[in-house]
Amino acid sequence: MDKLVICKKCGSDACYAQEVNESITNYQCMGCGFISNSLMKPGTEFMQQQEEVLPELYKDLFFTDSEGHIWMPSTVNIPTMGMVFANGTDKLNWAWAAVKAVQINEAEKEAFKKKDGSYYEYRMDMETLKNFSEKEYIDALEYIGVFSKQ
Repeated sequence: MDKLVICKKCGSDACYAQEVNESITNYQCMGCGFISNSLMKPGTEFMQQQEEVLPELYKDLFFTDSEGHIWMPSTVNIPTMGMVFANGTDKLNWAWAAVKAVQINEAEKEAFKKKDGSYYEYRMDMETLKNFSEKEYIDALEYIGVFSKQ
């Protein structure tokens, strides 16, 4: 069952909870941009796997709530729209970064070839990079067009 709940990180009432099964619930807060789930607790195999691949900034930004769940910044990657991600050097110096996706033109096509021989249609245009403060996650999503009608 999907529902809105109060975020245990920031207190926002815009935290989307999605029950995957009886023991796993995913949380995505549109207020702070952080995510968590029932498996994200210190010392679990799931968290150990995450810590092996996550950037240092994401690990530095971990937040543990009163129930022992770890929250971390989300990364949104919509190939036809763009990306939103945490960007910075540490928990004292970071912001949400957003970049827009652009169609790949014929001249650059070869640089975006897939393993199967086909080509990607869009790429992230780093020239459109825009930073948003910690409290402007929703603005970063808006910047890449998540809420616009298509």
